[in-house]
Amino acid sequence: MFVVALILFVLAAVAVVTGVLGWTGKLPRNRFFGVHTEEALRTDEVFRIANRVAAPTSAAAGLLLACAAAVVAVAPVIPALSVTAGALLIALFTIGAGAGVAAKSIAGLAPAPEIGGCGSACASCTLRSACDTAN
Repeated sequence: MFVVALILFVLAAVAVVTGVLGWTGKLPRNRFFGVHTEEALRTDEVFRIANRVAAPTSAAAGLLLACAAAVVAVAPVIPALSVTAGALLIALFTIGAGAGVAAKSIAGLAPAPEIGGCGSACASCTLRSACDTAN
């Protein structure tokens, strides 16, 4: 169970560091750590705000995972696996709840980029040129 405890400690460290960096505003805008919704990634300021809102839940999930890792390191196999599964599930929902609250808190802060005219994203635009020659 040492490997499972080690993995939980690493996940805990990532969550706590992400939470602390998000809280202090030092988490750089990226697509891997922190809140990375489309709206949060539009500007550095919005990314900072979103991660500051989500930071407490990230840190709490990290602390939960660290406690679970300590239990897993000394517990027998069956209880250790139960604690691991429960802690991972609760941590996942905790981080998800923080990200959801952060996404709601930044809604409308960064306007969507303007797309002028037709974006040629549907089949209608492609087929329009084929229909022009038939008329």
